[in-house]
Amino acid sequence: MSSRRISDLHGLGGPIFSFEFFPPSTDEAAERLMETVAELKAVHAPDFVSVTYGAGGSTRSRTRELVIRFQNELDLTAMAHITCVGHTASELGEIVEGLVAEGVVNILALRGDPPNDEQSFEAVPGGFAHATELIGYLRERGFPIDIGAACYPETHPEAMNRDDDLRWSLVKEAEGAGFLITQLFFDDRDYFDFVERARAAGLGIPIIPGIMPITNVAQVKRFTSMCGAKIPDPLLERLRSCRDDPALVMATGIEHAIVQCRGLLAGGAPGIHFYTLNKSHATRSILAAIR
Repeated sequence: MSSRRISDLHGLGGPIFSFEFFPPSTDEAAERLMETVAELKAVHAPDFVSVTYGAGGSTRSRTRELVIRFQNELDLTAMAHITCVGHTASELGEIVEGLVAEGVVNILALRGDPPNDEQSFEAVPGGFAHATELIGYLRERGFPIDIGAACYPETHPEAMNRDDDLRWSLVKEAEGAGFLITQLFFDDRDYFDFVERARAAGLGIPIIPGIMPITNVAQVKRFTSMCGAKIPDPLLERLRSCRDDPALVMATGIEHAIVQCRGLLAGGAPGIHFYTLNKSHATRSILAAIR
């Protein structure tokens, strides 16, 4: 059973590669994902895998189930995402306590997005309004875990400005985060500019770039509108020119991601975290090209 802390993986002599999955909505799809991840492990041996946290209902319990199965059945280092959405502090503490009891030692602590019918995020009574509060709470509880957090190379859409946004990354480190994973981006300059500003401000923990291979134009536009990321005009024009050919869209997205990842690693990024959208083909192709 693997129980390595993600922070400990950095500085061991090479870049860290990881895959992020979302919890399927059915038991059958969950079993298919288990098979897919087992195949990915056999071929690409990711350093860790993570599972996102659903907006509610069964997918939340399935996040826990999959993380435990990835770690205990597939012997992978696994990280569970948790969010403040709809939870009190005590409920979040119980969730993490249950994960720790199963040997899961890596947690990505997030505020989470507002539910679809709400314009802004509001904490439930007894809950948290910010990821920084959640991180501090987990540290105060003394859980034997490694805590990761999110950062935004192109600035969080709710931040007043990029300096205000960077300040929250510093607070996350101060509260106990051991590493940061960036929101998706498509221009390496945004990542390197953020890292340069973060280091100048005194942030010392690893900043892992998060890469989402474009496999569907409408889907990626939806994601970028939610998180404030932009698609560079030359890439957007290429995607528009082939939008009626799904195979060509995917090939274009994979090609761009390969170039991105090579540039990130050459520039000193500590690794790559792939937002797979449970599409293993794109991730496999990219990782095979850059390793």
